[in-house]
Amino acid sequence: MDIIGQPIDRKDGKLKVTGTATYAAEFPLKNMAYGVAVVSTISKGHIENINTTQAKALIGVIDIMTYKNALQLHQFSSEGPGSGKFAEKDLFPLQSERIYYNGQYVAIVIAESFEIAKHAASLIKVTYNEEIPVFDITQPTAKIYQPAQALNGASSKTQRGDAVSAFSNAAVSIQETYNTPVYHHNPMEPHATAAEWNGEELTVYDATQSVYGNRAAIAGMLGIAKEKVRVISPFIGGGFGSKGFMWGNSILAPMAAKFVNRPVRIVLDRSEQMFTCAGRRSFTIQKIGLGANADGKFTSISHDTTSETSFVDEFVETAGVATKILYDTPNLDIIQNIVRLNKGTPCPTRAPGEAPGTYAIEVALDELAYKLNIDPLQLRLINYAEKNPDSGNEWSAKYLRECYEKGAALIGWASRNQKPGNVKQGEYLVGYGMATATYPANRSKATVGLKLYQDGHAVAACGTQDIGTGTYTVMAQVLADSLGLPINKVEIKLGDTIYPPGPNSGGSQTMATTGPAVRAAALTVKSKVIKLAIADKKSPLYGQAEDSIMVDNGKLFLKSDPSKGETYTQVLTRSKQPMIETEITTNVSTREPQKTESSPTAKGGNDKPASSDNMQAGAKKIGVSKDETKGNPFVNEDEGHDRKNMSFHSFGAHFVKVLVHPLTGTVKVEKIVSVMDVGKILNSKTAKSQIMGGAIFGIGMALMEGTVYGPTNGRIVTKDLSDYLVPVHADMPIFDVQFIDKADTNISPVGARGAGEIGITGVTAAIANAVYHATGKRIRDLPITPDKLI
Repeated sequence: MDIIGQPIDRKDGKLKVTGTATYAAEFPLKNMAYGVAVVSTISKGHIENINTTQAKALIGVIDIMTYKNALQLHQFSSEGPGSGKFAEKDLFPLQSERIYYNGQYVAIVIAESFEIAKHAASLIKVTYNEEIPVFDITQPTAKIYQPAQALNGASSKTQRGDAVSAFSNAAVSIQETYNTPVYHHNPMEPHATAAEWNGEELTVYDATQSVYGNRAAIAGMLGIAKEKVRVISPFIGGGFGSKGFMWGNSILAPMAAKFVNRPVRIVLDRSEQMFTCAGRRSFTIQKIGLGANADGKFTSISHDTTSETSFVDEFVETAGVATKILYDTPNLDIIQNIVRLNKGTPCPTRAPGEAPGTYAIEVALDELAYKLNIDPLQLRLINYAEKNPDSGNEWSAKYLRECYEKGAALIGWASRNQKPGNVKQGEYLVGYGMATATYPANRSKATVGLKLYQDGHAVAACGTQDIGTGTYTVMAQVLADSLGLPINKVEIKLGDTIYPPGPNSGGSQTMATTGPAVRAAALTVKSKVIKLAIADKKSPLYGQAEDSIMVDNGKLFLKSDPSKGETYTQVLTRSKQPMIETEITTNVSTREPQKTESSPTAKGGNDKPASSDNMQAGAKKIGVSKDETKGNPFVNEDEGHDRKNMSFHSFGAHFVKVLVHPLTGTVKVEKIVSVMDVGKILNSKTAKSQIMGGAIFGIGMALMEGTVYGPTNGRIVTKDLSDYLVPVHADMPIFDVQFIDKADTNISPVGARGAGEIGITGVTAAIANAVYHATGKRIRDLPITPDKLI
């Protein structure tokens, strides 16, 4: 069966377009109440008084929860297997009168309807004792410091050789600063949670990228066993990282439900709370230094980043992480600093670190290329990294040269006029730009339960999520291909902690992680059925060797004589087996040990995957009765592969054509060519959509997006989609997305790497470089708006 790679439509597509897919805010719960948040209007201080009298008097108000009467929460460990991550570890909601940022939760109104709750919230009067906040890095009280470690345990400082001395002795050098603003995620679906208690057991319907992570965090904060909590999230309307950590709504709904002894639903308000209570991407100030010989060979690279975090947690936007591995240089300095401000905590946003970081380093390369009078593409090829320059490890697979070659041909790179500001198309200036894309090829631990039923259909279950990327469909393709079934004969169940534990949907790891587990489970079940057939004297396959039999379209047959065979249904019916089942865990991590100054091989981070034993013990389970991982040849084939001396990354190249109006400064991205090396393509339609989506994010970063804060109160000014501009249909260019489509069998037998985040990396730089080529004006402070060009 030729299912892998085919552009199969989403299996959940009909449910979504007909409005019958059930999202977190849509589960109908009996006797449900509605919660609406009241948030702070100051950035620092404490609450002096909360007057709820008028709100409580409103007919239909059930109760109001504040720090004075809310359930007391517990600290919990976010380390180790099965741990969850609350986004603001030092500010559990409604636990104190202290205020750390504008928009912080101060009360939850619980009412019979959303409308009543919303009105009552407006009647609550809060008085504050305000203190002087710090919300600008230029303030004297803003303290910049180097964190102990960065995202995923990465070191906040990496040094190789002597970058300072090499830079000063370089034949040609540049040193510039590149700024990116605060960005917000703006997923289509708002953050939402509904909670229902049944005695001591809790069910939470949550918009989350990690049902198992949120289960652990909710249980930890409530001080109850994880097995008492079930988290359900079958459909998610986008997250882009904002639903990866757990936010206040996910714990406030269970608290409120306990408080009033009935189910409670909380949905964040699009126009304000989605901008203050659910994370964002930090601003970055990135200082890049590049030194090279006259022929363009790098002698020195430095990348010094300052980003922001809050006073209630420490999140680091690791902008220098890609710089460590992109290009070969003997001398390197990567430094990451942060500053605490009275704002809500930043969190991962599509390609955290890599998205703003590739903008800075790839624009700097473009600047150096022009200074050297070398083609920007040629400069990248001169400094091509044959191995990971940070670890010295071989790449698991790398076809970046092929990406460059194919992309350049498709955009007509060689035939462009290289002189900036020298080509017009009608009244517009024309510019071409390019940049490299990269993102880690992450993989972690997953458990899949699989049942093949007598009627010939199969169901696989895993407690991971489909956040809108097509996981339901692509997992079904891997299952159908591995079992030898038509795609309409397989079903995938996701988004529920009643299923075996799966990975969080972040770091572009979902299919790279679950795909091998699905394959191993399917091959295990297929092998069981073949063994039944060849041991049964009534089977036409009796006595044959197992490896002489293949399966296609649900039928087992001899490879040498396809006329001899029988169906899955016939084998199971004759053996009186209603189903064949298995549960398989694959446990592979592709993260390399992080280097630090004190320990070159120290491992860091708390991103360990969920443990099946820790996560599933005692839980209600739709899996199977027996885990068949140990000694399984299909698991051994995968996990027995030696990966300790390999680096796992995806690579690609973006080539962009822009049109810039010389009088108005308006920029139109006319065409984007993206060529990606992301391993084996499992579904060409969903993979292409992911790259296009990432590129659209890059258009927003480059040309229009940026959150604006009030200069005197730290309040977000651009707090809805009428002020915070995102790309719309009218902004769309022609997309030409191509894939190298070569399996990376070092990452798994499936050969696929994630494609969710690499699409945004590099594209912002490619657009910025194209704008320079069109105008001769170098804008280093995003977004590139018309006022900066005229």
